[in-house]
Amino acid sequence: MTDLNEYECEMLDAMLEAFGIPDSLTRLQLLELFDQDEASAFAMVQVLIREGLITESGKHGDYELPEKLILKPKGEKFLKQGGFTRRYQIEQQKPVEVGGTLAKLQQQNMRLQNLKLSNETEISNLKKLVNDLQTRQFIWWVLIVIALIIGFFVGHAFKS
Repeated sequence: MTDLNEYECEMLDAMLEAFGIPDSLTRLQLLELFDQDEASAFAMVQVLIREGLITESGKHGDYELPEKLILKPKGEKFLKQGGFTRRYQIEQQKPVEVGGTLAKLQQQNMRLQNLKLSNETEISNLKKLVNDLQTRQFIWWVLIVIALIIGFFVGHAFKS
């Protein structure tokens, strides 16, 4: 029912209340209720039929109001329980439940941010380790080259 706004819910309830004692509405009564706006009346009738609250009686075209509408017992019971307006209000309170989901998402977001921070720290530590190892490798190469140069000069010094 999320496709209905508060005004439409109130109109549907008013329409159900208009059925009165004989539990029926004629086409003329319905048009009077909707200030002769047949398109709006037709749309509201379709909602009530879809919900199974009323039935149609009499001949009519595909996009015309029926001669008579009859209120089903289910429709009367639905109206006594608060009707569409109550259902709308209940649906408007559902975001409180979504708030629970929001809290879960915030927790997950915080956990992921902590994980990201932890990973960034580990990456930083690994980069430092790689730099240290590269520095050590460079020092070893320099020592090897120095040892070769010293060996070369010592070797020439003994030959002479």
